[in-house]
Amino acid sequence: MTTGRLKVAARMIDWYRTRWEIEMFFHVLKNGCRIEALQPGCVEKIERALVLYMVVAWRIARLMRLGRSCPDMDAQLMFEPDEWKAAYILNKQKLPDKPPTLNEVVRLVARLGGFLARTDDGEPGVKTIWLGMQRILDFAAGIRFSRELQTQGTCV
Repeated sequence: MTTGRLKVAARMIDWYRTRWEIEMFFHVLKNGCRIEALQPGCVEKIERALVLYMVVAWRIARLMRLGRSCPDMDAQLMFEPDEWKAAYILNKQKLPDKPPTLNEVVRLVARLGGFLARTDDGEPGVKTIWLGMQRILDFAAGIRFSRELQTQGTCV
């Protein structure tokens, strides 16, 4: 095969890979965020909802991709401390002494969404990540609220 044909083949593979990333993003937007179920009354509300849900869909798809391609990346680059700590707490795991890797936290999040993490299961997909993130975000909000009450000297 000539160098020119190899370059064309490599470009086609890159296009296909990009297509897959786009499909994954819209899968999260449609099924995870349930964008089609929205019933906003005007264009401005649709636009605002789309902007918000597109950020959510991007984050979920990006967590899946980076968890696979950069597993040793510091989890604090993609998760707030309360979020990754929530993943450990909800999975009844001891908090690590040092910040965990991205893959460790993504797998814990996905376990909360139904990922079984068996030896031959591979890496989690977007569905288990988006389901787990719902629990993580609620729990992290509770952690922050509890911290606020504690600084105010109020108890629950």
